Amino acid sequence: MNPRTAHRDRRPLLVALAAGLTALLLIAGAYWQLSTPPAAAAADSVVVYKSPTCHCCSKWVEHLRNAGFSVDVRNENAMNPLKTRLGVPGDLASCHTAIVRGYLIEGHVPAEDIRRLLAERPKAKGLAVPGMPIGSPGMEQGDRVDPYEVLLFSDDAPPAVFAKHGPAAP
Repeated sequence: MNPRTAHRDRRPLLVALAAGLTALLLIAGAYWQLSTPPAAAAADSVVVYKSPTCHCCSKWVEHLRNAGFSVDVRNENAMNPLKTRLGVPGDLASCHTAIVRGYLIEGHVPAEDIRRLLAERPKAKGLAVPGMPIGSPGMEQGDRVDPYEVLLFSDDAPPAVFAKHGPAAP
């Protein structure tokens, strides 16, 4: 074989290898896109407003992160004026307020209920767990779980039960 023409003999082989590699990469990319669930592709971003010293709020933030949410924490010293400005009804207030995809999340709402809200997209302002019920996310105290309700609220109707948690009430 002439060393001056050897590269010409390998050219078809190299072109075929490059084409095969390109095809393989395209197939792999398509497979990855089809097999990756939307939640894994991009986490929902939640902005949480909380007091800088509130331990249960920090635990709720960890609950959201463990559930796959991306959380931006904003420490706020004056929560009541913020809640009023955002439109949280006073009787539904709790210790922290969050915003996700335009919905308000007030208090210790479980991540599973937020996921359901985002999947169903009801016409509402948001979800709330009034007060700070023992056993709700961020309010864990041993094995104790008090019954509590997650309320769907809007400006147009009274709050409605969205989910119930804890042992059945007697």
